[in-house]
Amino acid sequence: MFTGIVQAVGRIVRTAPLEIDTGKPGLSGLAVGDSVSVQGACLTVTRLTSNGFCADVSAETLAMTTGLDRRGPVNLEKALRMGDSLGGHLVTGHVDGIAEVVRRDEGVVRLRAPQGLARYIARKGSVCLDGVSLTVNRVEGAEFEVNLIPHTLAVTTLSRLVPQAKANIEIDLIARYLERMLPTA
Repeated sequence: MFTGIVQAVGRIVRTAPLEIDTGKPGLSGLAVGDSVSVQGACLTVTRLTSNGFCADVSAETLAMTTGLDRRGPVNLEKALRMGDSLGGHLVTGHVDGIAEVVRRDEGVVRLRAPQGLARYIARKGSVCLDGVSLTVNRVEGAEFEVNLIPHTLAVTTLSRLVPQAKANIEIDLIARYLERMLPTA
């Protein structure tokens, strides 16, 4: 489990196997076997390097995400530990699909969710984009809006969200379980 509060912006320096430079100061205390959210996807540390770590990426993860198949900056968060502060919302690191940026105005980004996920996005609910916990401010069909404050733009990769850009999306965990528990007609 994660919180969607990015702890560092690292950089993919190699894609096969995936190798990430965590930067300075980066993520301290990583060990082989640890879970790390990389651009919203939960990956397992398979090897430590002098500047970061390596992780295996399954075909399913590559099919459901964007950004893990090329070099570039990525949001990083170590797994939540019992007793840690929950600053964002509960995030599993199981990316549900890829959203597309429709529009970006001053501090507001409008995205289009994949049709099958749109029903899980609620006004004033939570959504995770590229590993960042955000509050949904408006929903119209498959499109939704989030606000990006200057601090979030400064400490994450979300400044790259311009029209037609893609973002990994994880819907709210509670919505996922509620649907499963509700009787079907």
